[in-house]
Amino acid sequence: MLLIQADRDALLKPLSTVIGIVERRHTLAILSNVLIAKEGERLTFLATDLEIQITTEIQHAEGKDFQITVSAKKFQDILRAIPDGVMVQLEQDDSRLTVRAGKSRFNLQTLPAQDFPKLAIDTNVKSSIRLKQAVLKDLLSKVQYAMAHQDIRYYLNGLFLIAAGREIKLVTTDGHRMAFISAELDEDVGQHEVILPRKTVLELYKLLADSDEEVVVEIAGNQVKFAFGHNVIHSKVIDGKFPDYKRVLPTNNQKHVPLDRSQLLQSLQRAAILSNEKFRGVRMVLENGILRILCNNSEQEEAQEELEIAYQGEPMDVAFNISYLLDVLTNLDNEAVVFSFGDHATSSTLVTVPDIADFKYVVMPMRI
Repeated sequence: MLLIQADRDALLKPLSTVIGIVERRHTLAILSNVLIAKEGERLTFLATDLEIQITTEIQHAEGKDFQITVSAKKFQDILRAIPDGVMVQLEQDDSRLTVRAGKSRFNLQTLPAQDFPKLAIDTNVKSSIRLKQAVLKDLLSKVQYAMAHQDIRYYLNGLFLIAAGREIKLVTTDGHRMAFISAELDEDVGQHEVILPRKTVLELYKLLADSDEEVVVEIAGNQVKFAFGHNVIHSKVIDGKFPDYKRVLPTNNQKHVPLDRSQLLQSLQRAAILSNEKFRGVRMVLENGILRILCNNSEQEEAQEELEIAYQGEPMDVAFNISYLLDVLTNLDNEAVVFSFGDHATSSTLVTVPDIADFKYVVMPMRI
């Protein structure tokens, strides 16, 4: 039975949208599949890992309604291998899906669509936030790199989202550094807090467009929904207590050092070549008018960079994990940054941007 005939790109684009969350190896074999369903003129693609669910749809008027599940990875590989602009036919015969394109034919195993597990959607919306896709994407870019990855403190493996009246705040930390940013909203959205899983944040960032089109964020119980364009993401939230980020923000760092972001980034990238692969340490030595960047490794190799800076004060020698500095400088696009140091080499350092009053990055020093 012919299910659908469509241009190769018309199928590949929505499939690529949802495939990011598909687990290749899962105890439930069907979770390696994508659910493709046609209802009326709507053709939807749905994937889930039981924690996150992504749905996207396209308009397709031809053909009868159907539901089918097929291996997401194999189907994507087949579509990618088909030349651009070629028409693709999908045909179903019992538990087989036949993909035809020109003189090529592929037979894929399917699993019953009625067995495909979907998230139970919580419709009790507590807060609804509306902002431009480009704005949310930019906010995420400023903080997402500081999320923990597979930390035993599970509540750090994600992003803390705070709806506070007419303001949205995003916070991430892995226990060694913290990134914070906030933005004003057009309307009062109440007071709500959730921790979004790392996987959700990364997929959301990947799918958001740099456009003025709107994204609607709905907080409902233990779920958050993101709706934008033809895409809908439902995600469970992490049940836990996020650390009090306000206590981490330094308030008495008086040694402010304005720096050229691009120049500092390039110096650190060069110095990082000879940093210790395990500890990734870098020393920042401050003297009047000069910043020295020093890296060495276990083979007694050393890199030194020197920058002219607007600093007049007591000499300082502070060490950091160089990756933490590279992360923040890479994900900013401003010309200038300000490093605010404390009185001691053991004090945390605050990184700010003159153009963005609501951005703060705190990094703890390390011993070398």
